[in-house]
Amino acid sequence: MSQVLNRLPGILALLILTAVLFYAGGAFAQDATAAPAPAVLAHQAVLELNGADTAWMATSAALVLLMTLPGLALFYGGMVRRKNVIATITQSVGVFAVVTMVWFIAGYSLAFGKNPDPTLNNYIGSLDSLFLNGVTLETAHSLLPGIPEFVFLTFQMTFAIITPALITGAFAERFKYSALLLFTALWSLLIYSPICHWVWGGGFLGSAGVLDFAGGAVVHVNSGVAGLVCALFLGRRKGYGTEPINPHNPVLTMIGASLLLVGWIGFNAGSAGAANGLMGVALFNTIAAAAAAALTWKVIEVMHKRKPSLIGMLSGIVAGLVAITPAAGFVDPKGAVIIGLIAGPVCYISSVWIKKLLRYDDSLDAFGIHGAGGLAGALLTGVFASTAINSLSEGANIGAQALGLAWTIAYSAIGTLVILIICKFTTGLRVSDAEEAEGLDTVLHGESLEHT
Repeated sequence: MSQVLNRLPGILALLILTAVLFYAGGAFAQDATAAPAPAVLAHQAVLELNGADTAWMATSAALVLLMTLPGLALFYGGMVRRKNVIATITQSVGVFAVVTMVWFIAGYSLAFGKNPDPTLNNYIGSLDSLFLNGVTLETAHSLLPGIPEFVFLTFQMTFAIITPALITGAFAERFKYSALLLFTALWSLLIYSPICHWVWGGGFLGSAGVLDFAGGAVVHVNSGVAGLVCALFLGRRKGYGTEPINPHNPVLTMIGASLLLVGWIGFNAGSAGAANGLMGVALFNTIAAAAAAALTWKVIEVMHKRKPSLIGMLSGIVAGLVAITPAAGFVDPKGAVIIGLIAGPVCYISSVWIKKLLRYDDSLDAFGIHGAGGLAGALLTGVFASTAINSLSEGANIGAQALGLAWTIAYSAIGTLVILIICKFTTGLRVSDAEEAEGLDTVLHGESLEHT
């Protein structure tokens, strides 16, 4: 029985492939007799191509994909022990593959489709674009009619990829790879797609005035809360708190953080949806907030530990990037710098002091940085949003932001717990104590770094 369960991801992949072939074959067989398709689906518009905006959005999609591969993979890979670096990097690769297929099959349609029932559309999109049905060279999403829908959905797919990839930092060095693949597929479909629709796809949170320019709630709070639930459910690594667990290669983490910083330009400035002035301010705000948070993290670290570590400075940069994400296109540069200055201490306290006080093992601070930083940034967006930057900032307030965060936290936490339970009784979750001691590189992947 255990062998069958361990093969479940492979069985699921085979079923997905079968469904794809069945769908493709059925569509071909019915092509001659099917009624003409409508000109556009409910969520679509006829493309009115803007070349400059399209080029920028395609570039942004590439930059955001760079954030996961190789950015996050190297950032996380450098912070684990040598015996787990390949396994940690491979988790990001696996997330990329699974989420891409989920997005193609149903994720995009559920997140950005328009449900024909107005009440249901508050919570979930439609099934109109399963397997990207109805997406053509002539269609655009109604949100961005000047950009081909294929470019729009690819840009959004890169957000869907990095969000569960961030979660892997919470359970690094102890999670089974088969469990990762199943968890990612279910989480992407059942957690990410609905929350994305609530905020960006025409759902009730966007209608309620929740401001989330590039993913404070959708990406960072969502993944951070899920990571915390994973860390608590799995328990601590063997030896955590009693023996040294040190990063094996801070330089690798430096390379990854640098790629994240560059990729974040696409993440935030790309969310302007056009090559315009709003893109420009989001670009500057992103870099300024990262620099500000790096400095305040450094100050707190020196006061606490007497030395500024490289990984500490890099964590500060990421903290600033996380916090400015929901605000990048709503605040002016002064607001961006203030948000960055606040994010450094907030994320340091969460990652170092609160984690130590509560003794949970969030391996690479998925919650400490992304959860706490996302929360701070989303709330501060309600404080510093300016109509001089974005007309949508009118009426911004902390109450609406808190509402969005409350829904995101509750749904992500409960949904993640349910998915973990499903994985526990199918693939299993943790490797054995002996496998954990040996290291996941050789146990799970049959590979290891050569010793020099």
